Amino acid sequence: MKIAVTYENGEVFQHFGHSEAFKLYEVEGGEVKSSEVVPTNGSGHGALAGFLRERGVEVLICGGIGGGARIALDQAGIKLYPGAAGNADRAVDAFLKGSLDYDP
Repeated sequence: MKIAVTYENGEVFQHFGHSEAFKLYEVEGGEVKSSEVVPTNGSGHGALAGFLRERGVEVLICGGIGGGARIALDQAGIKLYPGAAGNADRAVDAFLKGSLDYDP
């Protein structure tokens, strides 16, 4: 499974459409095997769903996100966990343990 987190300075970035980078986590057997920070190179709002889909992302953890982006992610088959905050690595760990604090 591949998980993406909106990312800035180690934290969950709070505005999906303005994300300048995502941290991508490769997960196997409920455990993070690798991760990398990937810049969006200026892709905004609608283009970000395609950016994530092209990289095989199945789950997105983010802060705030608008209705249009939610629809684009749904159409791309990406499961959304919005309203998350704090350290990105800890958010992924909490997600994998079933204890992520988010706001659908």
